[in-house]
Amino acid sequence: MAISQDERVFFVAMGERIAALRKTHAITQAQLATTLAVSQSAMNAYEQGQRRVPVSMLPPLARTLGVSVEELIGEAGAVSRKRGPASALQRHMDRISALPKTQQKFVMQVLDSVISASGTTQAQR
Repeated sequence: MAISQDERVFFVAMGERIAALRKTHAITQAQLATTLAVSQSAMNAYEQGQRRVPVSMLPPLARTLGVSVEELIGEAGAVSRKRGPASALQRHMDRISALPKTQQKFVMQVLDSVISASGTTQAQR
């Protein structure tokens, strides 16, 4: 099925938003593709507006990029969950969520170790 001009404009604009958000979070195209279980060439085609982004991909894509689905698709009047810049912790969490699952597990193990050690240290004081 051919894509209409209106659809092309929509998908090009959404692709531009995806690319901008990805870059804001310092996520590479390859990392985002891995997180979404698609090829890098498919991710590039989504960002260029050359392919339609599957509806089923919108929630995980929005979650990874730290926006609502409404914001991702450019819905006018979409309300942000929080005003102002993201906290440093939130930016780190967004970047961690974009990592491959094996690296996410490693980061979680390190965090668990630090938190456990911190809890023990505070309890001893």
